[in-house]
Amino acid sequence: MQFGPTPLDDAQGAVLAHTLRLPGRVLKKGTVLDAEAIAALREAGKREVIAARLESGDVPENEAAHRIGEALMGPLLARTRAATGRVNLQADAAGLLVVNEALVNRLNALDESLTLATLPNHTPVSAREMLATVKVIPFAVPGGVLQVAEAVARSGQALAIHPFRPLKVGLVLTELPGLKESIMEGAVEATEARIAGLAGQLLPPERCRHEEAAIAEALARLKRAGAEMLLIAGASAVVDRRDVGPAAIVRAGGRIEHFGMPVDPGNLLCLGRIGTIPALVLPGCARSPKLNGFDWVLQRLFAGLPVGSREIAGMGVGGLLKEIEARPLPREAAPRNAPTGAAPRRPRQVAALVLAAGRSRRMAPLNKLLVPDNKGVPMVARVVANVLDSRARPVIAVTGYERERVEEALAGRPVLIAQTEDYAEGLSASLKAGLAALPPEAEGVLICLGDMPLITGPMLDRLLAAFDPEEGRAIVMPTFRGKQGNPMLWSREFLPEMMQITGDVGARHLAGKYADRVVEVEMADDAVLRDFDTTDALRLNPEFAGRR
Repeated sequence: MQFGPTPLDDAQGAVLAHTLRLPGRVLKKGTVLDAEAIAALREAGKREVIAARLESGDVPENEAAHRIGEALMGPLLARTRAATGRVNLQADAAGLLVVNEALVNRLNALDESLTLATLPNHTPVSAREMLATVKVIPFAVPGGVLQVAEAVARSGQALAIHPFRPLKVGLVLTELPGLKESIMEGAVEATEARIAGLAGQLLPPERCRHEEAAIAEALARLKRAGAEMLLIAGASAVVDRRDVGPAAIVRAGGRIEHFGMPVDPGNLLCLGRIGTIPALVLPGCARSPKLNGFDWVLQRLFAGLPVGSREIAGMGVGGLLKEIEARPLPREAAPRNAPTGAAPRRPRQVAALVLAAGRSRRMAPLNKLLVPDNKGVPMVARVVANVLDSRARPVIAVTGYERERVEEALAGRPVLIAQTEDYAEGLSASLKAGLAALPPEAEGVLICLGDMPLITGPMLDRLLAAFDPEEGRAIVMPTFRGKQGNPMLWSREFLPEMMQITGDVGARHLAGKYADRVVEVEMADDAVLRDFDTTDALRLNPEFAGRR
């Protein structure tokens, strides 16, 4: 193909490279110039045009695109008519798109004149959705190049649609004391929406104790009911292939094939089988309708594709599906193939406790909570002001020792007061008094210490943004350079155990017990590590140094 300025005497049959506006007429880019068009150009005073002139053996762009499209056709694929050197390939049925990436790359590497762009591999698609586009870049393709491209396209199946099968799915929900009913209901709703979106049917869920034997019996009942896939949504996320959920699969006559996956969220997925029936223990994030690793596995199973250790291990590239506030740079948009139609989630209702009942023994005779900063603001009042600057509501201050003076320091602020007469028993008494005062609608509680005045409202809001019990982030802990700090945010589900704590300790030990439910939020400031419980601590901080 020749390209460039072309005298009108040589332009008949050439392809116009750029749109030209003539008096009373427009010649569009791609027009094959005939005698009438050339006459109009002469009348407009043109002597030459920028055009492409095909040589012997060249194939025009539309014919070339049509031929490549034909070579790529396969079962459940459709194509559009060629136009402007483009043919689009579409799905003829809903299913999972599988792309032969090596073949596509070979085709695109043949010659710069031919391109094939596809959706990402393993994308769920609906009928008539566009899967790929063939685009011929210039106005023609050398015949020899086109013949090679057709041979490459026919050498394998570049694009394949694997239709979703109408499987019956059984779901086991396990229960532990204190687990909110709304979490159970949310797990059912999210699972049912996923199954229905893949043309499946969710059988009536089985609920049982979070125990191996009880789960195994529930799995057996679902098998008898005709389940072709089994799911276990545990009250506590699985942390080992020998944990309760996987052990129940084995007890029911199955085996565990793989634990864990390089997809986040979704790391704690366990894949097993009972005979030929897939059996999965779900990660905590599967309670949410948001895209996670479980979706990828579920889509492949519904499409009849193999899913085992090898396939799961290959999901790491692209497996970072989203960001949360706990990571440095949250993304604003969800991935393209995230489930749609879900209503935006409202912010979690989180209350805040400010523990201000202690006797301040390490700073005696001073009451540290009443020590003013360099602006004259008592420490406890500054802490409460910072908490009020966050989204946490209501804010409840727990008072005990010298409560009249502490409450006087908080006068005029929109804060509730919870009093404890048992403050001498230690931190646990203050904690339980505050927890007892929580409103029933509070989904979580932020436990703040009255002697940590450097933690700001925006820092607290970062903790609130990371809180999502349904996605497994039920305990939120701030860190600075890897060191764990305060305050901590707790889901309401832990309140029964927190109310049983005794002595001069808080609830931090429960974070170790429920490590799978903890998310750490790294802070840019060491305020989360700094409490002021000694006169030395005051002296070392310039905001309090002169106010002892």
